[in-house]
Amino acid sequence: MAVAVIPMDGKLVLGRRAINPGLGYWSFPAGYVNRGESVDDAMVREVQEETHLKVEVEQLLGLYSEADNPIVLAAYVAHAVGGTLAPGEEVSEVGLFDLDGLPELAFPNDQRILGDWLAYERSANGLRAAR
Repeated sequence: MAVAVIPMDGKLVLGRRAINPGLGYWSFPAGYVNRGESVDDAMVREVQEETHLKVEVEQLLGLYSEADNPIVLAAYVAHAVGGTLAPGEEVSEVGLFDLDGLPELAFPNDQRILGDWLAYERSANGLRAAR
C-alpha cells in the first residue's frame, strides 16, 4: 500500500474512512498499488481519488510492516500542487488538522508514520535553518 502525509498550511490532511477497515476513523490518504503501477504513482492516484488533491512526492518517509500482517506500507511525504480538498468515494470527510487536535486515527501504523513525519520535519527544518 501507498500512504501520503500531506502538510498544508501547518496542518495535516486526513480523511474519515467510509469503508472498512477503519470505517468512521480518520487516516492518511492511502490505498493499494495496482499491478504494473509504481508505488509513488499509486500514492499520487490514491490521494487524488480520496481527497481531490494533486500531489507530488517530496520524500519516501518509510516502510512499515507487522508480523502476521501481509500488508507493507510505503509512506511518503507529499505536497499539494493543485486540486481542491474534497472527499472522494472512500472517505466521508476530509479535513486539515493541527497536530495538537488530531482525531483518533484508524490504524496502529498511523501513529508510527506520524512520529516519523515529525522527526522528518524537525530534521528538514534544521537543514533549512542552517542554510
